[in-house]
Amino acid sequence: MSVMLVGADHLGNIEKNLQMMGIHRIEHVTGRNVSDRKKFKCSLSTALIVIFIDYINHATAKNIKNMAKSQGVPLIFANRSWSSLQDKLAGFNVSELG
Repeated sequence: MSVMLVGADHLGNIEKNLQMMGIHRIEHVTGRNVSDRKKFKCSLSTALIVIFIDYINHATAKNIKNMAKSQGVPLIFANRSWSSLQDKLAGFNVSELG
């Protein structure tokens, strides 16, 4: 299973902090490519999608939200900061996401 991060050009320490939590399969999509905006695809092993709201436009977020809902993948909206993401991840069983 993996976690997909959408938005932001650079993740900074977020990827390293997720790995320290036990999440080792991390995909990152910047959301800048036209193909990312219109026809967003995630793998079948994706257990969670995180959208960094301060780095993505509304149309892209809406497309990803609809795709996640249709595939039954949980979705988190967070700012691109570790503290914001950590607060949002508090309700998930991280061992299932790794």
